[in-house]
Amino acid sequence: MRSHLLNDTTAEQYRRSVTEGVERVAAKLATTQRPFTGVTVDDLAPVIEQIDLDRPLHDTTAVLDELEDVYLRDAIYFHHPRYLAHLNCPVVIPAVLGEAILSAVNSSLDTWDQSAGGTLIERKLIDWTAARIGLGENADGVFTSGGSQSNLQALLLAREEAKTSDLGTLRIFASEVSHFSVKKSAKLLGLGQDAVVSIPVDHEKRMQTVALAHELERCAKDGLVPMAVVATAGTTDFGSIDPLPEIAELCEQYGTWMHVDAAYGCGLLTSLRRRALLDGIERADSVTVDYHKSFFQPVSSSAVLVRDAATLRHATYHAEYLNPRRMVQERIPNQVDKSLQTTRRFDALKLWVTLRVMGADGIGQLFDEVCDLAREGWTLLAADPRYDVVVEPSLSTLVFRYIPATVTDPAEIDRANLYARKALFASGEAIVAGTKVNGRHYLKFTLLNPETKASDIAAVLDLIAGHAEQYLGDSLDRAS
Repeated sequence: MRSHLLNDTTAEQYRRSVTEGVERVAAKLATTQRPFTGVTVDDLAPVIEQIDLDRPLHDTTAVLDELEDVYLRDAIYFHHPRYLAHLNCPVVIPAVLGEAILSAVNSSLDTWDQSAGGTLIERKLIDWTAARIGLGENADGVFTSGGSQSNLQALLLAREEAKTSDLGTLRIFASEVSHFSVKKSAKLLGLGQDAVVSIPVDHEKRMQTVALAHELERCAKDGLVPMAVVATAGTTDFGSIDPLPEIAELCEQYGTWMHVDAAYGCGLLTSLRRRALLDGIERADSVTVDYHKSFFQPVSSSAVLVRDAATLRHATYHAEYLNPRRMVQERIPNQVDKSLQTTRRFDALKLWVTLRVMGADGIGQLFDEVCDLAREGWTLLAADPRYDVVVEPSLSTLVFRYIPATVTDPAEIDRANLYARKALFASGEAIVAGTKVNGRHYLKFTLLNPETKASDIAAVLDLIAGHAEQYLGDSLDRAS
């Protein structure tokens, strides 16, 4: 079995195996006609269930053939221009190259003696990102597995900086459309979900700062501690950006930690035309960025940044076998001193290779393209009497609802929209997401593919309307 270990004696086998796998994927990408085959759980589960993992195939080609049946054929392909659902981006080739390198070398980014140059590359990218945000010379941060972990770590730091042992008095303020990880983090941090105060949003789905000011004042009067305000720069449902300068003023006034969840909107850091939408982010105490959303990186690639590097000490623990305290005096850089994780992939390499090949402007151009596409989609939806669209896009998300001409019952319209989404997914012709607005079911386009065109959006809108009309027609037939 030693023949399967990657080392100096198996380098040629490595080259052949990986090349064969790459060729399979390349062929798949080149011939994919739709984002999904429409396979169901009931179709696919028995195929996977009958595979006996205790009986290996002992042949790479045979395994790839099998993988075609259990994964590659029916995978969701984000690169297809009619994948319009969640915050999943097509990935850039330099990042995939970085992924291949980091997987093979398999550095662990917890300590210097496991990564060497990898540590310095990650630190350089943290400094680069912090400079793009404008956090100042004392900023620092660390790569994470994703936005949820970044938000958790930021709120952990905020909790510790609040300097109280009475966790029941701590309060976090976030908009009613903020990411669910805020409430999840509160629970994990021992605060409970009720510690999160939900702030209403305006018609553009941005946090109402008047309401935030009221809640902060009430918090102070009640003898509670305003631990943190979570401002969102790119909400998951609407792509809306909270008024960051006004929120920063209130955080300063009340001595409250300001965290900006820019997991989605971080692409604006490289935008050639829209960077001003993030004005105020430079005043944050911590920021979440997800490069695997709007930087077109493979999952996972995220980071949490902080204005004051000293606050990262709240995540620091020392172990004699890993990062003994003496290493700090010896100026040995161990990233585990800043991270919630110990063993950690060298995900920073993907972004490094991307920046060295494409440059930041190249990333920004792609993100600007999808934001422009969303404006085109908005124009189409606003002019189409079949649809109600919620807000003009700030980034690249559109939330809308099919409205039939002859049906007025909101519950029936809900069912028509739900049916249309499911039927579209089952057809495999396109994939859209869904959400609720004021208790009603809506559909959602999350546009992160520069290859998607306005004609794709128009075609998918026609498909949705067709499925919804079919449902309503069948419903009327059943009622009669």
